[in-house]
Amino acid sequence: MVAIAVTTREGDDCVIDAAEGQSLMEALRGAGLDVKGTCGGMCSCGSCHIYASDALLAVAPKANLDEQDMLDALADVIEVRPCSRLGCQIPVTDALDSVELEIAPQI
Repeated sequence: MVAIAVTTREGDDCVIDAAEGQSLMEALRGAGLDVKGTCGGMCSCGSCHIYASDALLAVAPKANLDEQDMLDALADVIEVRPCSRLGCQIPVTDALDSVELEIAPQI
């Protein structure tokens, strides 16, 4: 299991255990942290929007065009930061152990 430090929408800090091979969205949703993942990981709803730490950004795959388009669309209704990512597009690997993220506000 991979330990990931999470700041919830309410500002609470916790650590979740995520299984390798699942996405961050699945791990956050499975931990009961109010991440919906409505589109099932297809990069089309933005409900798994997170603010990634520098350490997470350093090991995560780069955002593809579909993810960037979704983040651009989200910017019309919610704060999108340079560190914004969609959790559905980041696979859980050992490289994510001990990284930090913040769950972005709901849209």
